[in-house]
Amino acid sequence: MYLEEIFGLSGKTAVVTGAGRGIGQVIALGLAKAGAEIVIISRSGAEETVRMITEAGGSAYDLRADVTKEEEVDAAVAEILKRSGKIDILFNNAGICIHKDTLEASIEEWRSVIDTNLTGEYIMARAVGRTMIEKGIRGSIVNMASMSGTIVNIPQWQASYNASKAGVIHLTKSLAAEWIGYGIRVNSLSPGYIATPMSADVPQDLKDAWEPLMPMHRMGEPEELIPAILYMVSPAAGYTTGTDIIVDGGYTCI
Repeated sequence: MYLEEIFGLSGKTAVVTGAGRGIGQVIALGLAKAGAEIVIISRSGAEETVRMITEAGGSAYDLRADVTKEEEVDAAVAEILKRSGKIDILFNNAGICIHKDTLEASIEEWRSVIDTNLTGEYIMARAVGRTMIEKGIRGSIVNMASMSGTIVNIPQWQASYNASKAGVIHLTKSLAAEWIGYGIRVNSLSPGYIATPMSADVPQDLKDAWEPLMPMHRMGEPEELIPAILYMVSPAAGYTTGTDIIVDGGYTCI
């Protein structure tokens, strides 16, 4: 069928980081339904996500690795090559956020956010990109950015998170230009406020402050990010690289 031809991922191996819950879990399920074999890399394991995918008829397994540690990432990639033989897709999703005023946040907290959100994505992209180049795979990498890389969220203060996501967007453009000659496409996804377990931990007064600022007056659902990801990693996006796709219910347009 036409849609399967341009959006289908049958025969592809997709690596998703931080897919134990939330956006990563939902995207992993979406990629599996499109036909991809899913490999999840996380620090604490993703047995539930693997179970959900396999019970739905898909193929998946998970590996333990900290994306901020190059040796652990390299070991995970080597294991994927042993078990799956290749990597066609990377969704660089692992990330954290600390809501703290700059004068209250410690340098250790700054480094933790930058290391996970920016350096971790760089380490993963480099390891997977190297493999794609060595094997001649015309692959796709999608880095998780955020609308926070384009605007400054209010009323919460999160300079480390905003800076890390702005860095991800420019890292994406840099890698896209660097690797275009190898046929590797690199794009980023910038969600707005999404209803996930992470956002469930946010104080209610912040959520009440956000809602009037959202043109749709609601948070997005993780499932509403799947179409953008499917587009970026599928043959449909063959001419799309270095692009940041914002899915924020119109937040950044006002």
